[in-house]
Amino acid sequence: MDNNLDQKPTTSKLTGSRAGRIKVRLLKTYYGNILKDMRIICITGTTGKSVVAHYVYHILKEANEKVAILASEDEIKVGTLYKFFSDAWKAGADYCIITTPAHSLKKDVFYQLPVYLAALTDYVPSKLSDLTPEEYAAAENTLFSLNPEYVVLNRDDSNFLEFSKFKGKQGTATYGSDHYSDTKIERRTLYRKGSEATLNIEGHCFSVASFLTGEPNISYMAAAATILCIFQKIKSLTASATSTLITSLDKSSYFNYA
Repeated sequence: MDNNLDQKPTTSKLTGSRAGRIKVRLLKTYYGNILKDMRIICITGTTGKSVVAHYVYHILKEANEKVAILASEDEIKVGTLYKFFSDAWKAGADYCIITTPAHSLKKDVFYQLPVYLAALTDYVPSKLSDLTPEEYAAAENTLFSLNPEYVVLNRDDSNFLEFSKFKGKQGTATYGSDHYSDTKIERRTLYRKGSEATLNIEGHCFSVASFLTGEPNISYMAAAATILCIFQKIKSLTASATSTLITSLDKSSYFNYA
């Protein structure tokens, strides 16, 4: 007799349940026509994903684009995600910016989502709370395995090589202080109440500044600039204004670019 017959079926901690995938597939089918007309931007990472998301959101808004945002450090439920898509579509949004926590990725909330751009802020195993480094990396891999049109990666991250295997169908861009970064951080200055840097994108240099403090914020601004460059917004915005003030996450932080 096969003793395995008495064992209960199990599901992987990282792939979610079969029932969950069926639910997501049904929702995706129902909202299919909505999703195909949107540019879905997913931002993931251990830290800073909400900051980057808000930078991108407010600058796109400044460019008179119709954009919606769902930014949370907590787990995003599948019902919440697709209600967001429905509301964004009703509001006429062309861009949907979403932070993608690892807990949601491992439960297949984003299963088969037509991601236009996927960006990674960083991967810091020491800051993980209730996931092992292996579980977290596997969850992040789930996002980049959705075959996004574009991929944006942090070249300064110590785990860059692990994620560099992921390529966007149309292109991959990197940011950081490394000489080979597509968005190169050439100068950085930290203040008691802010931070500032000079970025070089294909020979075009411009300054970014924020009321957010700390070295990581320099990287977050570079990430946002790289994403916006893909959407060709940096050039048009800097041509029309010498300085633009963008309200960020806590209503008292700003991202200046000139």
